[in-house]
Amino acid sequence: LDWAGNYAQMLGVNHTEEFKEVTRLYLMLHADHEGGNVSAHTTHLVGSALSDPYYSYAAGVCGLAGPLHGLANQECLRWLKDTQKALNGQEPTVAILTKYAQDTLASGKVIPGFGHGVLRKTDPRYMIQRAFAAKHFPDDPLFKLANVCYEAIPPV
Repeated sequence: LDWAGNYAQMLGVNHTEEFKEVTRLYLMLHADHEGGNVSAHTTHLVGSALSDPYYSYAAGVCGLAGPLHGLANQECLRWLKDTQKALNGQEPTVAILTKYAQDTLASGKVIPGFGHGVLRKTDPRYMIQRAFAAKHFPDDPLFKLANVCYEAIPPV
């Protein structure tokens, strides 16, 4: 049993291979946050003052609330769900989402999830998540919408 599979088993949720696989994915996607992002840097910085470890951890968690860090994931999900409502049951297509994106940007709003503060191409973590979702949840309406957005929005 590998490290991630063992961790998944210790969580006690279930002992299926699917849960071990999603745990591996989750841990791998978050393993790169050892010190270069807001929350990890803040945790290290506060800890360097020999503060109580709880205060260091709490400071790092507070860094997640920013719209350019942890809150960014929530903003993407919120935007997708709002878009889903706006489509009112209509099947998302590249043409529909291109127009929706153009209208969104023309109204002065932003589309969260497109563009990264450091990366100048698609975030490889997203590509891994996308492949996982395509394999396990190809018919999920939210994944279908996100997939069409991936095709439609970057050229806008």
